[in-house]
Amino acid sequence: MTGGGVRRRTVGAIAAVGVSVLGAAPAGAQESTPVVVEAQIETLCTPTEPGLAEVSGLAVDGDRIFAIGDSGADQTVWVLDRDCAVTGTLPVPVDSYDVEDLAVHDGGLWLSDTGDNDHRRETVALTSMDAGSGAGGLHRLTYPDTAQDAEALLIGADGRPVIVSKTVLGESGIYVSDVPVDDLPSPGPTPLRRAGAIGVGPTDTPGGPLPTVGSSLVTGGAVSVDGRVVALRTYTDAYLFAAPDGDVVAALTESTPIRVPLPNEPQGEAIAFTDTGDLLTASESNGGALAPIRIVRGATDLVPMPDGEGASSVAIQIDVTSAVVVAAGVAVVLGGVLLLVRRRRD
Repeated sequence: MTGGGVRRRTVGAIAAVGVSVLGAAPAGAQESTPVVVEAQIETLCTPTEPGLAEVSGLAVDGDRIFAIGDSGADQTVWVLDRDCAVTGTLPVPVDSYDVEDLAVHDGGLWLSDTGDNDHRRETVALTSMDAGSGAGGLHRLTYPDTAQDAEALLIGADGRPVIVSKTVLGESGIYVSDVPVDDLPSPGPTPLRRAGAIGVGPTDTPGGPLPTVGSSLVTGGAVSVDGRVVALRTYTDAYLFAAPDGDVVAALTESTPIRVPLPNEPQGEAIAFTDTGDLLTASESNGGALAPIRIVRGATDLVPMPDGEGASSVAIQIDVTSAVVVAAGVAVVLGGVLLLVRRRRD
């Protein structure tokens, strides 16, 4: 979600809609029912640096955690240790508009400058950064259909960037570049191709700034170090997809995800895998105290692979709560107007 410090504006909102809109999977979206894993979530550490109040992107390289805020707080990449102590900073080498996610590929950092709440940007961009010096450049991208607001960046083993849009009450588009990130021209632009769509949520997991609807908004993404697990997150939940051959698009469009509830994050937007397969999650503070970075240990082991690998003994259940949540959500929406809290640049 775009932001600038604590600047906020409330916009009206989502008109009343019927059960058919909230309950049905979007056309062309992945419709498989997630399996819920009640995984144990621990606090890894809690940042103390005020510049991390708006964490929107997270990435891990060995013992280093990289974190960045979104619009208004996205000119610096913070380098943290596993205690959340700041060990360094990297100034973003270009004037970004609204960075929403962060990824590591082949030791380099990639910033996803794709925030566009008002759907008016003619191009979005990825920014490449050297993880040591911070040197890098701008690589513009164009959507094939219309402007999209997007907060999730996935870079698979093949190096192709995949962007998943953030859509209210509709499908989340999956967009891919057929040019690997290391070959993207600067400044470009490079065209993206729409490769499908995906629908997640709604769920009854507490947290986030938007009741019910927030559990369906894609706010971040990550790919495991070995490329075999793909993660998307909403404000309230993480979805883990098997990608045994490293194909990110196929994982999102063809596999049944594992859903891991991430309860009580005030505005969860960041997610990253460690090199040992743990999953880190982070949240914007949403005006309160700095939120902790949390960890789901052994997250990649929760995902069964076609070859029989994965799938730990953690208790699982079929996700049958969606219909109940949808009914409750419809009651809320039909009772009035849901206010969307958005932050934007002046």
